[in-house]
Amino acid sequence: MKDASNTKQGEGETARWSVPVAALTIAGSDSGGGAGIQADLRTFAAHGLLGTTAITAITAQNTRGVIAWEAVSPSLVVAQVEAVLDDLPVRAAKTGMLATRDIIAAVAATWERWGEGIPLVVDPVIVSTSGHRLLDADAERAMIEQLLPLAAVVTPNRPEAAALTGLALDTPAEVLAHALAAMAPRAVIVIKGGHRVGPATEVASATDLVRSPDGAVTWLEAPWVETTSTHGTGCTLSAAIAARLALGSPTHEALIRAKDYLSRAIANALPIGHGHGPVDHLHVFDR
Repeated sequence: MKDASNTKQGEGETARWSVPVAALTIAGSDSGGGAGIQADLRTFAAHGLLGTTAITAITAQNTRGVIAWEAVSPSLVVAQVEAVLDDLPVRAAKTGMLATRDIIAAVAATWERWGEGIPLVVDPVIVSTSGHRLLDADAERAMIEQLLPLAAVVTPNRPEAAALTGLALDTPAEVLAHALAAMAPRAVIVIKGGHRVGPATEVASATDLVRSPDGAVTWLEAPWVETTSTHGTGCTLSAAIAARLALGSPTHEALIRAKDYLSRAIANALPIGHGHGPVDHLHVFDR
C-alpha cells in the first residue's frame, strides 16, 4: 500500500491511494451527524479509505446534546465485526461508544480472535460533551480489564482519564497518562481536551499529551480556534489516527497528521444547528 507519508493531504487536496484500504469503526450512531459512526465514516472518506462499521448503539441527538439512546445486542455487534474482518482489507480499527459491559466484553473477545496485526485505537467514550452518560458505570471496569490491554492507542479526554484511573479531574495530565499506561501497557496514551494559554503576546494553543509505551512524554500542539463547532472532535481525532495507521504511517506520524487534520476540520467548520455543531470532516475536498 502507499505510505501516507508520501502523499500530501491539505486543504483542497483529495486523497487517492493505489490499493483499496479499509478501516473499521465500532461505535454508536449519531442522528445529528456530528459524532460517532457518522463522523468516523466521513473522516475515513477524507483519508481515501473505505469506512466499515459495527454499530453498538442508536442515539437520538443533535447539536444541543443526547436525548436518548439504546444499545444493540452484543451478538449483533460481534456479527458486524466478524462480517467485516472476514471479507474486507481492514488495516486499522477504532472504538467509540460501547454502551454496556456486555458489549465491551464481546468486542474484546472478538478482537482477540480476529484482530491480530490490526492496530486498535480505543476512544473511551464515557460522557458526552453535553454531560449525558454514554457508558454504563459498571462497564468501566470491563473496559479497563478487557479492552485497554488490546489497544495500540488510547485517546481519553481529561474527564475520561480521571474516571478510568479514579484520580481527581485536576490531576496533571502526565500523572493521568502514567496511570492509564498501567492499564494499557502496549498503547500510546493521548490525553486530549485541553488548551494552554501563554502570555498575552503569545497565541493560545490546543495541546494534547502523548505518552509512549516506554514512558517518554511529548506534546501535540495546534493553534486554538475560537468556535462553537466542536461536536465530535474526540471521535474525529481517534478516527483520523486509525485512518493514518491503516495507511501505513508510524504511530507518532499518525498522531501528528491526525492532529493537523482535526485542526483544519475545526478551523474550516461553519456553524450549523443551535448548539455545538460538527467540524468540517471533508475540508480536504474541493467543493
